[in-house]
Amino acid sequence: MSNNPDIKHGQSVELLKELHILTRDGKLNQDSRRKLKQVYHLYQFIEPLLQAVQQDQADISLVDHGAGKSYLGFILYDLFFKKLNDKSRIYGIETRDELVTKSQELAQRLKFSGMSFLNLSVAESISSTQLPATVDVVTALHACNTATDDAIRFALQKKAKFVVLVPCCQAEVASVLKKNKGKSLGRDALTELWRHPIHTREFGSHVTNVLRCLQLEAHGYQVNVTELVGWEHSMKNELIIASYKGLPSGRPSKRLQEVMRELGLEEMSERFFTPKIAPEFVSQE
Repeated sequence: MSNNPDIKHGQSVELLKELHILTRDGKLNQDSRRKLKQVYHLYQFIEPLLQAVQQDQADISLVDHGAGKSYLGFILYDLFFKKLNDKSRIYGIETRDELVTKSQELAQRLKFSGMSFLNLSVAESISSTQLPATVDVVTALHACNTATDDAIRFALQKKAKFVVLVPCCQAEVASVLKKNKGKSLGRDALTELWRHPIHTREFGSHVTNVLRCLQLEAHGYQVNVTELVGWEHSMKNELIIASYKGLPSGRPSKRLQEVMRELGLEEMSERFFTPKIAPEFVSQE
């Protein structure tokens, strides 16, 4: 336990030292204070979701994609899961084997028995038998390239109650916009929004997240988009939280198709699939 006002009550000082957020003598430097602030800010959003799951059932399953050093997973476990004393579990999904091994060793050292770390890509995790058939909460923070979209696919496949995303590296849409730019420049004045390369990149990033939100809505989720406080040094500070409510899929599905058609992104319909486009994913309506 720590008397430091920056550290939450009940937080393991030993864990924070192991994660190199605290120095060996228990001090915080400016960089680690910012890192801790970021994770705590995220925790404020995720804690109510975990409490909502608890109201319906005893055990909670959370899968964290692109876990890296698992800062989020460890702090969630330390502040929320370790006191549950049930079959609740956090799964950290990470492709770098050395980080998986380090996280496994740390969880063992701290006796965090409800944590598992799997050396898988997000795409591989969708069909992996090492994960349960259904999952309550899915998180993906700065999962690079198309991994955020794979995390959405994972959440839909696993019928997740809640999805928490901080999107990253949205280059794919921008590359399709760039490729098809010439066709639409002459006929559509709106193409001016992404005519210049820097605008293509920024507009592509924005459109990617708009499509992700519409896709989640098309699968029955209520979606909220907000900004992460304390991430000022990063441009990637958009937070998408989706809660499954069984909402009608018709309008968001139609809007998703229309946006892709207007922007010349039809070739991406498999990535931003709706229940009608991907019948193998049964609609949860």
